[in-house]
Amino acid sequence: MSDRSAFAGRKVGVFLGGVSAEREVSLRTGAAAAAALRRLGCDVREIDIREDWLGAVRGAGVDAAFLALHGRFGEDGCIQAACELARLPYTGSGVAASAIAMSKVLGKRIAASAGVPCPPDAVYEGADLPGAKPPDFGFPLVVKPDREGSTVGISIVRGPDQWEAALAEAEKHDRRILAEGFIAGREITVGILNGKVLPAIEIVPKSGFYDYQSKYTAGRTEYVIPVPMDRDILLRAAEYTRRAARAMGLRGAARLDYRVDPAGNVFFLEANTIPGMTETSLLPKAAKFDGLSFDDLVAAILSDAGLGK
Repeated sequence: MSDRSAFAGRKVGVFLGGVSAEREVSLRTGAAAAAALRRLGCDVREIDIREDWLGAVRGAGVDAAFLALHGRFGEDGCIQAACELARLPYTGSGVAASAIAMSKVLGKRIAASAGVPCPPDAVYEGADLPGAKPPDFGFPLVVKPDREGSTVGISIVRGPDQWEAALAEAEKHDRRILAEGFIAGREITVGILNGKVLPAIEIVPKSGFYDYQSKYTAGRTEYVIPVPMDRDILLRAAEYTRRAARAMGLRGAARLDYRVDPAGNVFFLEANTIPGMTETSLLPKAAKFDGLSFDDLVAAILSDAGLGK
């Protein structure tokens, strides 16, 4: 637990909002973080990063940046690079790690190189999209924009008749598209905070699909902690989280998502380098179960703020 007195009077800029498809979620994450930082005694400025994000960083006038930006320009290394240029300490992962994790394709490749199992996939780029054929591993599959979060643009494709529509939906958000084998079974997420793996949470959406509405509408999804799953499976997920986080170079707080098939095999899906901090968000739930209050979680994230990550 961080020493709360160390933050008294410290000028902290909460960078929130942004221009990505996840702007509304970012505003909620930022507001919650800002409230906690004020309770910790910080002098807080809430800074909505829009078009002139480089100028906003340079003119922030704060001692450190608490990054609450989700999606592009927030989790992809751009705002991190701006902070580095301005010599402004910031929370979370560095430039390279953020860029890697923002790409589902790169994140999976790095995780796989560290011995973490991943679902089969195929990657489609710009010019390949017109007339693109489904991958050989067959249906059902999941079609995703490569660099988007909060399940934006994602479709579950159960047969050939849904393929083209799924590609078109994903292409609205990115010209690189990932088609991934659907892993039947259960979904869990595992947080990591300053190198410590947090308890897993099982995600059980009432609609059957963990989409944007299920994520951010209270009552639409059940979150189960502790997870009623064999201990060896959860230990494997924790070990995969350590390996993937280390291989990608993740820092501060992050959350990694997995599917667990009926045989107990665990498959890595993606990493989130700036996890949500809303009332329905998963990292605060895991931290609370581990004995960490929301304010202590925010303090722990801020304590890792630095440069040259």
